[in-house]
Amino acid sequence: MKYRSRKMVKGEDLNGAGNLFGGKALAWIDEEAAIYAFCQLGSRNLVTKAMSSINFNAPAKMGDIIEIGCAVVRLGKSSITVKCSMRNKSTQHEIITVEEIVFVNLDDQGRPLAHGITEIKNSD
Repeated sequence: MKYRSRKMVKGEDLNGAGNLFGGKALAWIDEEAAIYAFCQLGSRNLVTKAMSSINFNAPAKMGDIIEIGCAVVRLGKSSITVKCSMRNKSTQHEIITVEEIVFVNLDDQGRPLAHGITEIKNSD
């Protein structure tokens, strides 16, 4: 898995306990996974259909630099499934893992549309 994006945890990202708010972390993961899926399929008309269970493994604190990585799990006819991990850049400790995020390619009417990709050739 390649870690492509980095974020700094700031005060507005914290919950009442002083840790990275889970909702903020999931928004970052969803955005990074979507960008990754767009790049894999060459399509910008993807929507998030489903997310598997989310494992919160460790907290992130203010000032921590976190990085997010994604990898392809599988390709469907109109979908792509990716896994994502968020880790602390300094310690390499995993903060959150999401084993499956499913994105579906849509046509102009919002119906699933085959993307035509049968294998991932470039994981960038």
